[in-house]
Amino acid sequence: MRNTHGKLNFLGSAPHNTVANATYERLRHDIIFGKLKPGAKLKLETLKDEYAASVSTLRETLNRLTSEGFVSAAEQRGFFVSPVSAADLNEIANLRILLECYALEESLQNGDDDWEADVAGAYHKLSSTEAVIKNGNDADIETWKEYDWQFHLSLIRACNSTNLLGLHATLFGKYLRYQILVLTYRGEVARQEHKALFEAAIARDANAATKLLTQHIMNGLTHTLEYM
Repeated sequence: MRNTHGKLNFLGSAPHNTVANATYERLRHDIIFGKLKPGAKLKLETLKDEYAASVSTLRETLNRLTSEGFVSAAEQRGFFVSPVSAADLNEIANLRILLECYALEESLQNGDDDWEADVAGAYHKLSSTEAVIKNGNDADIETWKEYDWQFHLSLIRACNSTNLLGLHATLFGKYLRYQILVLTYRGEVARQEHKALFEAAIARDANAATKLLTQHIMNGLTHTLEYM
């Protein structure tokens, strides 16, 4: 889903139409997609012009991003884009497995016909985009990763926990930041993992689905670490 600025919204819900929230979404997007590099100093005066926001709004936004782990605050030195490391990525991947597998189990129990339709629609968009990439054609990176996000979100949306979905969205954004840094595609292997995960979810096979999800995340972790 896209926000009012045409950027990806990884919050899993419609954005609030406020300057503060729009600034937050743009900064978060630019950190995830590498426009703002790991370790870069975030100077309020520079950001004020770039994001058309007041210093007070930016300070509030950066504090919010700090609480989520996308920004680091150093006493007397200001704000910086959080650095990256193999240890951090390992922790993010394992936390994502913990939360997403639990949410998936809950969602498979609670999901109705509308949930199945949403999962099928999200999978179709992702699979079609992966087929384009497989055939060697150029695909918009943001569109591809948006469809990847929508598919994973559709699987767990019926967990009926706003708090869980919020935590998952933050972890997914952090995990994606590392994938964008290496910007490589795992090819047919990843495509088949998504296919198997989709089929297990539609069959309501929680045991198979959680195993496939764990394998999918761990394979992505291994791939990203190899290219870091």
